[in-house]
Amino acid sequence: MPRKGMRTLNWFSPKHSTTDSTSPSTSQFSSPSRFGFSPSRPSFSEAVIDRTLEMAEPMIMKWDPDTTTFAKVTSLFYENRREAKDFIKCVHNLQKAMHFHSTENSRSDKLVRAQSLMQIAMKRLQKEFYQILSINRAHLDPESISTVSSRTSTRSSISDFDVEDDDDRVIGGESVSVVEDFSNIVMADLRLIAECMISSGYAKECLTIYKVIRKSIIDEGIYRLGVEKLSSSKVHKMDWEVVDMRIKDWLNAVDVAMKTLFNGERILCDHVFASDDAIRESCFTEISKDGAMILFSFPENVAKYSKKSPEKVFRLLDMYTAIAEHWPEIEAIFSFDSESAIRSQAVTSLVKLGECIRTALVEFETALQKESSKTTVAGGGIHPLTIDAMNYIILLADYSNVLSDILAEAPPPAKASLPESFFSIVDSDASPAPAISLRFAWLILLLLCKLDGKAKHYKDVSLAYLFLANNLQYVVLKVRSSNLKYLLGENWISKQEGKIKQFASNYERLGWIHVIESLPREPNATMTPQQVKEIFKKFNSSFEQAHRKQSMCVVPNRKLRDYLKVSIARKILPVYRDFYNTNKHMMARERHSSHVIRFSPEDVGHYLSDLFFGPIESESSSSVESSPSRTTPSRLR
Repeated sequence: MPRKGMRTLNWFSPKHSTTDSTSPSTSQFSSPSRFGFSPSRPSFSEAVIDRTLEMAEPMIMKWDPDTTTFAKVTSLFYENRREAKDFIKCVHNLQKAMHFHSTENSRSDKLVRAQSLMQIAMKRLQKEFYQILSINRAHLDPESISTVSSRTSTRSSISDFDVEDDDDRVIGGESVSVVEDFSNIVMADLRLIAECMISSGYAKECLTIYKVIRKSIIDEGIYRLGVEKLSSSKVHKMDWEVVDMRIKDWLNAVDVAMKTLFNGERILCDHVFASDDAIRESCFTEISKDGAMILFSFPENVAKYSKKSPEKVFRLLDMYTAIAEHWPEIEAIFSFDSESAIRSQAVTSLVKLGECIRTALVEFETALQKESSKTTVAGGGIHPLTIDAMNYIILLADYSNVLSDILAEAPPPAKASLPESFFSIVDSDASPAPAISLRFAWLILLLLCKLDGKAKHYKDVSLAYLFLANNLQYVVLKVRSSNLKYLLGENWISKQEGKIKQFASNYERLGWIHVIESLPREPNATMTPQQVKEIFKKFNSSFEQAHRKQSMCVVPNRKLRDYLKVSIARKILPVYRDFYNTNKHMMARERHSSHVIRFSPEDVGHYLSDLFFGPIESESSSSVESSPSRTTPSRLR
């Protein structure tokens, strides 16, 4: 009798006779004995299924989980791998015998008996499949699978279960080889069972177990990585500090997910269901789709929420970079047609992030152009706007590769509207500069134009030139020490350094002209005592006034500071020393000579060497040495 709940033999169709007993074809072969067959002798297919049932029934019934406690609590693959191998072969033989016999007699009692055994065997294999997946989670976690795949390919001998020394390699479930070897064996067991169940018509039962267990691993992995399903409206209600923390979690999550979680799961799924592409695709898609959509929809929701403010652009760039860098892996892992929605979501997030980044950069440019503070920096030092803007631009330059893609559709202004100095980077019709280089040159040009305007607020023109020299020196220094050096090039830097020298020269000319002009053109010429007195007095007065005024100036950069002091000293000291040495003895004979010669050449040198430190040196230095911050100051918001 068939077992209760026995699966119908839907792949067997009844055999219908197409001949009549009285037809010529029948009468022609009315005596089968002439061919050596006896009517009572069983057919070849009957002999095959009889032999197969005789071999299969003891093996299958031994492992029927409903008949013995031993079979119920013991794992076939854990207990005896050689016997597991025989069990699988037994099922394969039974399935082949059933198919062969059904072509002659689809209503045979032996087929019913064989189908009953097949149901018992499938129930056993379902149990084994579930146990292997459940018990070996540590060996089948995506990280372990990814590691195994990166170190060694799964051997075909293991895949085909053709391992003669399994009992020597694995005793009581403990591997005596390396961990990846055990993972390979577990994967081979799963593949063997899956192929057996699928070929026997039990694909649905096999896939149900696999999907439930493995999907839970993906979902749990995404959750443990700190990524949860969030709508754009929910993100919108969060404080930026909370969103920023979630972005940090996401950046770590997407790296782990692509290198380990989804990668390992795809490797496992491809291996277990290698025999059927359609099953492999549907299985992995169902397991991974929900987790992947949660992962790749988060950046889009953040982009929709963002206020497009400049200080948030770096987190957006981080997310854009993460997706762009992992795009080859995204295409490789989610390559099935049924996973096009996942790839589409990743692309959508890239597009939305790009739009948000472009808007934030436009707002930065607008804020830079609209900055209108009129307060001058004491001593002509570095303006806070210069520090903040350059720190921001330097950080942007670190993302130049992705910005090249993002800004491809938003080029800088046309050449006709820009000053010639803008093109001090290598740019010509024959050898055009990259668009991203022009973009950064444009941003710095906006800053320099703004600084030109701020220099006009100084009443002392010499101090205005020193202010421009200081700030341009700071800009050049930051360009040289950052990725901007490669974007703008040495030609741009050289041109700006030439401008620094021009500003410094203008400062010297206007700030020290009276001192220089107080000295005679021919310091060694013979003069009367009265002429000498007048020259000393004029020098004393102009030098004191210039020193008093210029001692308030500050030059934070040591190289520029030394350059200015040496340049000023060369214009004053040699002439004054010659004049002093020529006439000091004449003045020594005069009354009140100390009031006439108030500075020795050494004194002048000491006074000049003390210049440009200013009264706010420590504050200025600390500002100049500040590191780039991933925020934008209020003056640019």
